[in-house]
Amino acid sequence: MSYETLIYEKDQGMAVLTLNRPDRMNALSFKLKEEVSSVFDRLEEDEEIKVVILTGGLKAFSAGADIKERSQVQLTQSQFYSAQRKSQEFYTRIEQFEKPVIAAISGVAIGGGLELVLVCDLRIASDTARFGLPEVKLGVIPSAGGTQRLPRLIGATRAKEILFTGEFIDAQEAYRMGLVNRVVAVDHLMEETRALAQKLAKNPPLSIQYAKRAVNRGLQLDMTSALDYEAHCASILYASEDRKEGMRAFKEKRKPVFKGR
Repeated sequence: MSYETLIYEKDQGMAVLTLNRPDRMNALSFKLKEEVSSVFDRLEEDEEIKVVILTGGLKAFSAGADIKERSQVQLTQSQFYSAQRKSQEFYTRIEQFEKPVIAAISGVAIGGGLELVLVCDLRIASDTARFGLPEVKLGVIPSAGGTQRLPRLIGATRAKEILFTGEFIDAQEAYRMGLVNRVVAVDHLMEETRALAQKLAKNPPLSIQYAKRAVNRGLQLDMTSALDYEAHCASILYASEDRKEGMRAFKEKRKPVFKGR
């Protein structure tokens, strides 16, 4: 299947999804978001895919919303609210995707582009990456999760500085804040990201799936409820074929063969 705004590749249990609007610095048009949603629906049903890499290529991850396109649409306040809730659903869909999603970030990841980075599970940045939420300079706020996910990731004080100033930070500062997992040379970005994806793909998919659920859901709960949910996830894995295979392989001193069951 071909796409207008994306490049989709499948390789050794990995799906590589590249935003492909270079003339617009991968601005998030309505069409692009529609196609990204379609691909994630497809990937959820593909049992061969264990890990997803989301990138924009080496020049730019994403410059955020397509302002030119948005400026041509006039909405009432209630219509804007409904449209924004739908936009939030798009980001949450990726955040709650059952398989791990790794962002490979080079160049700018700002506005909606940074919000897209935030819904990925792991983030590898090239040394050319720059991050920011400049919406305040346009008289608005990030409203696809930026004001909520960024403070949960790096803390309220640091997040407020980024939100209030609208200024950009470089890759090393993003790493110090805990916004990205690592920083690599731009020429090695995809190599490093693929290597990490291959590590994840070798692990039992159910374990990763339920670890992701436990973290994402647990962050929304009080500690007592979160621990109860953790125990619930662990009990499901306890009854799985993969858990039994992992134990047998450990005793027999061989590599396990996981089937995702």
